[in-house]
Amino acid sequence: MTTPLRLGIAGLGTVGTGVVRIVQRHGDLLAARTGRPVEIAAVSARDRTKDRGVRLTSYGWEDDPVALARRDDVDVFVELMGGSDGPAKAATEAALAAGKDVVTANKALLALHGQALAEAAEAAGAAIRFEAAVAGGIPVVKALTEALAGNEITRVMGVMNGTCNYILTRMESAGLTYDAAFAEADGLGYLEADPELDVGGIDAAHKLSLLAAIAYGTRVAFDAVEREGIGAVTIEDIRAAADMGFRIKLLGVAQLTGRGLEQRMSPCLVPAASPLGQLEGGTNMVVLEGDAAGQIVLRGAGAGEGPTASAVMGDVADLARGVRVSTFGQPAATLTAPQPALSTTPAPFYLRMRLQDKPGALAKIATALGEAGISIDRMRQYGHTEPEAPVLIVTHKTTRSDLEAALTSMADTRVLVGPPVALRIEDV
Repeated sequence: MTTPLRLGIAGLGTVGTGVVRIVQRHGDLLAARTGRPVEIAAVSARDRTKDRGVRLTSYGWEDDPVALARRDDVDVFVELMGGSDGPAKAATEAALAAGKDVVTANKALLALHGQALAEAAEAAGAAIRFEAAVAGGIPVVKALTEALAGNEITRVMGVMNGTCNYILTRMESAGLTYDAAFAEADGLGYLEADPELDVGGIDAAHKLSLLAAIAYGTRVAFDAVEREGIGAVTIEDIRAAADMGFRIKLLGVAQLTGRGLEQRMSPCLVPAASPLGQLEGGTNMVVLEGDAAGQIVLRGAGAGEGPTASAVMGDVADLARGVRVSTFGQPAATLTAPQPALSTTPAPFYLRMRLQDKPGALAKIATALGEAGISIDRMRQYGHTEPEAPVLIVTHKTTRSDLEAALTSMADTRVLVGPPVALRIEDV
């Protein structure tokens, strides 16, 4: 009889419980597809007594995930605890030191320690798989490392945080303010314990940095991601964008330019008719562009028990088949330190501002843009009764640095009422 692949699962939250369910429900299917049985040897979690709705009595139990990682009857350590340090990091390092393969859904761990862990895995002859860490059930890591291995990747782009996409689409569909949509998402349990991980773009930036490392053969550079959350987006921006044929998304973009690797995660306007523009609710979408394959669009559930557990089991199945791929698609020693580059790719920008309602105010704003070398594509001034004039401007393509210079000059005009909102319009 073929030797079974034995799993040690650390973390029995939503995803960990989902993995247990898949193994219990589809054991015969997994064995047929991989050529060997896949079994759970032992598990670890904080509370042994909690009812998780799955049978656990036939598995070994370890209170300490590090002890689980070192067990002789565990072949693959499945890390589903989360957290960039602490038990998750210690247990993962212990598993690799023991020569065990690791499957993880932990984007923060890999975004901060990916290079060191990849090197440790290769030194031990082990593998790290992390499909579940990026975009839930969407097989984007596999697409980049395997299916598109013969392509030079020209751009990676996508909506990678379902909570932010839910908030932004609810603002548009229900006419909710940001605060009201945020509260609704919180009530539904969509937000992390620290909401800033979601709405501040941190969670999505972790994911983008991992995809960029695979796409461009670089070491993970999370600290180099230009990051802006969605907290400044108002219902006025949502409505104005829709009026001009756009929708606002928290969009991640990575691309290699002559100046280095650009990585940015920020609210952007995208055409409403584009695949990204049509993305609703908590769904994720990743767009990969290769010189041979062209544009590949991957869409699916970005979180949740089923999709994330499915991605975990996809990695487990590959290991059961003997499929072994370097953590970031090529040997860790060959990954280069990226040259971080602030976004220099020209793009149009959407500007929303309030001006003092007095003669010459708008002319001063136009002059500030012109002196920075920025031309205006279109401009709208809506009717108003208060002594402040709301103004929307869409620029022709410009660089962020030139826009920042213009915004500085605008502040010096003393006709602005509060700081302007500036959002990039992305070509998708």
